[in-house]
Amino acid sequence: MKRMMIAAILTLAAALPAAAQGQGTATADFVGLDGKQAGRATLTEGKAGVLIEMEVSGLPANRWVAFHIHESSRCEHTHGFESAGGHFNPTKAEHGFLAAKGPHAGDMPNQYVDQDGKLRAQVFNGMVSLNGKNGIRGRTLMIHADSDDYRSQPVGGAGKRLACAVIQ
Repeated sequence: MKRMMIAAILTLAAALPAAAQGQGTATADFVGLDGKQAGRATLTEGKAGVLIEMEVSGLPANRWVAFHIHESSRCEHTHGFESAGGHFNPTKAEHGFLAAKGPHAGDMPNQYVDQDGKLRAQVFNGMVSLNGKNGIRGRTLMIHADSDDYRSQPVGGAGKRLACAVIQ
């Protein structure tokens, strides 16, 4: 009995560092402006941020598009995804990697859509976590029609919202 308790304590102690790092996963299913599923993202939390791996179809071919985290938990296609709110910005920083007082947590690099209208990407965001402080679970991922200029306020000239996904 004593050995079993010691083994249980050692197993729990070994698991604590991983839990302390906040590791976990989430998924997000993209919906297009037509209301149909357009793709999926898998999010994996590491010690210093979140890796977002995604594949999304039905986008404008051969172009760079903006990719952001938005603050709300809704993706209503009937109103152009306005229900997703603005960019996730818990520190009230300026928008953009090139802005004097930026970037904020929802800023991410532009992504390239291939000749078939498909975006495949792996993006790491070191300013967020899945849960807790700067947590993005329950928020939205958004793909815009235009590229982000990384400095214009408040959204970098990203244009129309094309695909949205709630992080589950």
